[in-house]
Amino acid sequence: MDKKLGVAIHGVGDVAFAHAASWLRNPHVQIVSVSSRKRESAQRLIDQFGLDCPARDNFDEVLADSRVDIVNLSGPNQVHAPQGIAAADAGKHVLVEKPMAITMDENRALRDAVARAGVKSIVSFVLRWNPLLETLKSLVAADAIGELLYIEVDYWHGIGPGYRGWEWAHTFRTGGSAALLAGCHALDALRFLAGREVVEVSAMSNNKKGLYQYDANVVATMKLDDGTLAKSSVLLDADIPYAFNIDLVGTGGSLRDNRIWSKRLFPGQKSWATMPTILPDSGDVHHHPFDAQINHFVDCIREDRQSHCSVADAYRTHELCLAIDRSIAEGGRVVKLPLE
Repeated sequence: MDKKLGVAIHGVGDVAFAHAASWLRNPHVQIVSVSSRKRESAQRLIDQFGLDCPARDNFDEVLADSRVDIVNLSGPNQVHAPQGIAAADAGKHVLVEKPMAITMDENRALRDAVARAGVKSIVSFVLRWNPLLETLKSLVAADAIGELLYIEVDYWHGIGPGYRGWEWAHTFRTGGSAALLAGCHALDALRFLAGREVVEVSAMSNNKKGLYQYDANVVATMKLDDGTLAKSSVLLDADIPYAFNIDLVGTGGSLRDNRIWSKRLFPGQKSWATMPTILPDSGDVHHHPFDAQINHFVDCIREDRQSHCSVADAYRTHELCLAIDRSIAEGGRVVKLPLE
């Protein structure tokens, strides 16, 4: 493929600027359209990056543009699924921000639309490309800590009315839930690092500050399909610096964030060894490894292969989020997965 792939960015929040910067650093693509609900928002991104493309406020015009090969969906949560379905039906490859859906009906419909169209897709669980997570994944695969028996991943980030997306983020209809709004990053990392699927989950929650229509703080306990135990929490009321906690405990060692205990790798080890790497320690979207994610997606399109973070895979993370929400609604009842 010698022709540059045409990218349309639709939805211009903070994350769209980080996406645009990463698209511009890839030599195989060109941004050919920027659009949003408000044309002036699209024009602001165009002006910031000096782009030579139209500013639009009509998504149908974007999909009708023959120069567009990839649609980058970065609007509010509630529009991700319908816009992703429309893009797939129009034969466009799809990059969609998380969460890609806020109901199980949307989750199924987007998964099925992408499969039916045969387009390539990627969901922006960008922490899969964080160097710490890549390191932990490789250490587990190399049997550095033996057989995994417990995994815990937490997302603690106080998100309140000062957040630019607060208008849509805090409601049931447009934000979804604490798990869908933010905890999905931790749940996806849990699936990614374990390489296993959750088969049952139970969750409890509270809403101490009362800022959200849904409960802002959630703790879920899980069992994976190989018997591994797991836990994940999301704390949106937290008065704490951003924290993304990771624990992987195995039969022959343990990993705690960027620390490792493995006598197989380090005979005579007497204390934790620290791995110098980049941590997932900031909620700033410009800290996220979008370059690596977007380069991966472009390679998938050029090489005609699906991403390991496709809509089909992300369907399982969203299904887990929705199972957690179901357990909360039912007083902590154990919910079995898959849901269908």
